[in-house]
Amino acid sequence: MYEKTFPNKRFKHTLEFLNKHISTSQSILDLGVENPFSKIMKAEGFSVKNTSGEDLDIDQSVFSNEKPDVVTAFEIFEHLLNPYTILNEIKSDKLFISIPLRLWFSSAYRSKTDMWDRHYHEFEDWQLDWLLEKTGWRIVAREKFTHPVKKIGFRPLLRYFTNRYYIVYAEKIK
Repeated sequence: MYEKTFPNKRFKHTLEFLNKHISTSQSILDLGVENPFSKIMKAEGFSVKNTSGEDLDIDQSVFSNEKPDVVTAFEIFEHLLNPYTILNEIKSDKLFISIPLRLWFSSAYRSKTDMWDRHYHEFEDWQLDWLLEKTGWRIVAREKFTHPVKKIGFRPLLRYFTNRYYIVYAEKIK
């Protein structure tokens, strides 16, 4: 049985933002393989299809093959070398993107064990806004939020006060 409990504040905040702007009757293409949040969206009644793990920097055919009402990209764009190309290829009229913000007290994330689990971009909010504008999207709503961790130390303390995530709802300019 599905309960409305979330492993972290980020999932709760993202779901609330999504629910403010679209209904469960709209089809969603979620960029990235099935993940804990896409499972939450499905459990909440959204019709969600995930991409199948293709390298979106090289292969954008999913945008020609799928015609969803909405595209979501939750913590995906920081892993891409060329988000500009992907934003240009999206045919849907509605787009939700969330990204981790660049933090002044921490370098970009890079896994020591997984060569694909790296952040090529850690944006400032204005950089994502500009990228969306240049690719024909109009921002309808945006929010920033913190994501505290239950650890002791200087960085965990800063995470209580420093916005870590930026989420945007944008519509294609016609």
